Amino acid sequence: MTADDSFGRLDDDDYPAYTMGRAADMLGTTQGFLRALGEARLITPLRSEGGHRRYSRYQLRIAARARELVDQGTPIEAACRIIILEDQLEEAQRINAEYRRAAESANPTAAS
Repeated sequence: MTADDSFGRLDDDDYPAYTMGRAADMLGTTQGFLRALGEARLITPLRSEGGHRRYSRYQLRIAARARELVDQGTPIEAACRIIILEDQLEEAQRINAEYRRAAESANPTAAS
């Protein structure tokens, strides 16, 4: 991948553009907190060729939500479970909406 290719991927939410140190700075947390999220399997950072953890913007949003819950007094394990359940609920709602749209387009008179 050339530098031009890497630069173009910075808009990709899943591109692992941030080192652990930079991610911790951006979140205002410690590298240990990010390691704990990895150990809890909430986020799994990709590894650079040198073995260093790299985080995507999507992963940073998840980590920020975890930090918010932990800052409110929620134990980290519980915060991780809450985030996983929130994500599952959001996905179920998205699928339900797709099914509803498909059913309405298949039978437009039933929606009236």
